[in-house]
Amino acid sequence: MGKSSSLKPMFCSLPAIIFLLSQSVGVQSIRYTPDWESLDSRPLPTWYDESKIGIFLHWGVFSVPSYVNEWFWYWWKGPQPHADIVKFMTENYRPDWTYADFAEQFTAEFFDPYKWAEIFNASGARYVVQVTKHHEGFTSWPSAHSFNWNAKDVGPNRDLVGELSSAIRAKTTLRYGVYHSLFEWFHPLFLKDKANNFTTQDFVVTKTMPELYELVNTYKPDIVWSDGSGDTIDKYWNSKEFVAWLYNDSPVKDTVVTNDRWGTNCGCKHGGFLTCADRYNPKKKQNRKWENAMTIDRYAWTFRREAKLSDFLTIEELLTSVIETVSCGGNILINVGPTKDGMIRPIYEERLRQMGSWLKVNGEAIYKTVPWTYQNDTLTPNVWYTSKKGSPSTIYALMLKWPGRKLFLGAPQPTERSEVTLLGYGKLTDWVSITGAGIQIEIPVIPINSVPCLWAWALRITEVK
Repeated sequence: MGKSSSLKPMFCSLPAIIFLLSQSVGVQSIRYTPDWESLDSRPLPTWYDESKIGIFLHWGVFSVPSYVNEWFWYWWKGPQPHADIVKFMTENYRPDWTYADFAEQFTAEFFDPYKWAEIFNASGARYVVQVTKHHEGFTSWPSAHSFNWNAKDVGPNRDLVGELSSAIRAKTTLRYGVYHSLFEWFHPLFLKDKANNFTTQDFVVTKTMPELYELVNTYKPDIVWSDGSGDTIDKYWNSKEFVAWLYNDSPVKDTVVTNDRWGTNCGCKHGGFLTCADRYNPKKKQNRKWENAMTIDRYAWTFRREAKLSDFLTIEELLTSVIETVSCGGNILINVGPTKDGMIRPIYEERLRQMGSWLKVNGEAIYKTVPWTYQNDTLTPNVWYTSKKGSPSTIYALMLKWPGRKLFLGAPQPTERSEVTLLGYGKLTDWVSITGAGIQIEIPVIPINSVPCLWAWALRITEVK
């Protein structure tokens, strides 16, 4: 067309072209080198921080004895046996029974991956992390590197990883992740490397790393949750080389996130997010993204036949952990221990569905939020805060206990344009500012059929135009 046309030219300026190219290339334009300075510089994929809540699954051969915890084999046959486990085996199994014999009883006959996916979706969680191999070495997928000690060759005779990952992706929008133990308690090659003070890497090059590459290439997980350093550092495990491959060349390089358990020198220092310790809940804001991996059963990550009702967190306790964790900038990974036959017991299902019903009302104060200036309130300690991402003038006050008719908050400083809303109920117009000391909120009498939820309540405090 000629210059006199009223249509705008169909081209961009050079700066615009550069911007568009940078957006289309994204993280692919960056090559990470196998050192922690480079690997730690990778931005955490946004989906992970916004998700806030995940489900952890500890399910394996240890689910057969289902006694004490997932370290059953080690506490039975390790260097310092536990008397109660030795006694349990003596009284209930023949003298020549081996741990490998339990694998035949890991039947999973009631395992319905679509039912599991429905439960996890109903919980309000946004991702699932499945234990694909614990320190016992048994793989829940038909690994080419774990002959006759995997779920396809013995026990269920099924690909448990493939079935669950497929069901989650087919029926939900949850992200799927894998947990994988670097070491194995009794593997002869690991014990040989250990005896050589880890100057040899026979176990790493023939077992650990081939399994990790196989897991990622086959199932394309969005989380690789490493564990089990085996009392040695990342250099032995070739951890940095693997993480660099994950970020640069793997099929999930743009979406995958990793944790910090890549060697004894890495915990709470290096990786995509920090776990620091089991059930890590510092109750104060951290400088880096972190995750609270915790359990509904107070004492174990696995299903325990000897567990009592009081051993399980109440819904109030579970929601307290969720709120504290998110307020301080963390994600929470809530563990469930299925049975050997593939059932999620009612106590676990009840807690997950209760959490899901709470999140339907209060999810706005959890998902896609960021830590506020304060985490706890200065006047009312059982109130925790989050802030709306991208809108710092909107904060959420999450109350662990019902305040009665009056609530005093010392942290917010209201103005004449402040508006207070009880999520799931509506605006609370009768609030009164306390000059220089926060806000006093008048709570109306709420009819029983209008109560927004049964545990923990969230207020939205925002500035309106």
